Amino acid sequence: MKDKNTVLAWATIIMIIVGLGLIGLGAFRYDEIAGWGFASVGIGFFAVAWVFNALKGRV
Repeated sequence: MKDKNTVLAWATIIMIIVGLGLIGLGAFRYDEIAGWGFASVGIGFFAVAWVFNALKGRV
């Protein structure tokens, strides 16, 4: 079993990738109002990844 810091690091990387994908979908795939939703959810993924990165040394 990996330690908690490694798990948080992987979770941060995965959430950044998913966030970039959602922002890309919002920017390039959907031109109507749904694009704003995809982009805002992608930014939310960045915020959660930032929290995971901040927790890395504390749990």
